[in-house]
Amino acid sequence: MSRFFRCLILLAGWLMLSAQAAAAEEGLTAGLENPGYLDKPGWFKESFLDLPEDVAEATAAGKRLLLYFHQDGCPYCAKLLQDNFADRAIADSTRKHFDVLAINIWGDRPVTGLDGTESSEKQFSARMRVQFTPSLIFLDEQGRVAMRINGYFPPHKFKAALDYVAGGHERDQKFAQYYAALTPVKASGKIQPEAFFLPEALKLGDNRQSSSRPLMVLFEQAQCTACDELHNQGLRNQALVTALSNLDVAQLDMRSGDMLQTPDGSTMPVRQWAQSLGIQYAPSMVFFDQKGKQVFRVEAYLKSFHLHAAIDYVATAAYIRQPSFQRFIQHRADTLHAAGFEVDLMQ
Repeated sequence: MSRFFRCLILLAGWLMLSAQAAAAEEGLTAGLENPGYLDKPGWFKESFLDLPEDVAEATAAGKRLLLYFHQDGCPYCAKLLQDNFADRAIADSTRKHFDVLAINIWGDRPVTGLDGTESSEKQFSARMRVQFTPSLIFLDEQGRVAMRINGYFPPHKFKAALDYVAGGHERDQKFAQYYAALTPVKASGKIQPEAFFLPEALKLGDNRQSSSRPLMVLFEQAQCTACDELHNQGLRNQALVTALSNLDVAQLDMRSGDMLQTPDGSTMPVRQWAQSLGIQYAPSMVFFDQKGKQVFRVEAYLKSFHLHAAIDYVATAAYIRQPSFQRFIQHRADTLHAAGFEVDLMQ
């Protein structure tokens, strides 16, 4: 395709997205901000979303590629753009070390995947299993995933993630280990129990045989400020605790060498099971159905509204009829608004 025709396509896409952004702005739920595609920082890369080509161009420039998945009406996307990228050190570090591509998880722009497959933005987002916005996927020089952030990181943690990937530290350690050495807030140094946790958390196979409720496995570690915040704030919310009563909840130390019976009946150390599940962050919550099949996961500490939504998403088996968690959240917020309840997605 000639450069002239590519420019025509890009211009047409820009005009279409302008119209979409204006229309979306009119239909947002009250109180939400719409960061939209066009409100991204001017230094984000303009691309035809040919990802093999984008990886090659980033590598040639001594950079790596960062895919930023967003959607209209996403308050945490707005927070990422307005808080994180408003920090000069973060913006400068990102520009220096990464080419950033914005991908709308409901968009229709064509994307050429790393395997050469052609799809739309929304199809590509589904293939990449994007369930949260913002989601950020860092790619290395070979187009492999170096790190993935599902959800929002506050500025200090986001800067640490940028440094981690820019320095290629994913080759020799997990981000949790890297970040633990940098964490400025001292963690409690202990894993906090809760009265409603399963008393025999190491016998999950037996639990799946005897219980008819879904199972949530909460992976934590002792040196974890986010885990402390979950217990000291999130799990003090009575409505959220009531929602958890619809699940069996098991708490595990993701670094433990204790022998565990997994939901499918296998036996292995806890840390080996955590590794096999790809657990990299604490806290992480992995949900299983009554048969012990993994159906959903949350790899970050969410605020109360989103965490409550994640619990209900599994407890009501909504994931079966609505595979998009983002759609579920929006429908939930709209329903509560219609019933006269005030909804704060940032709480």
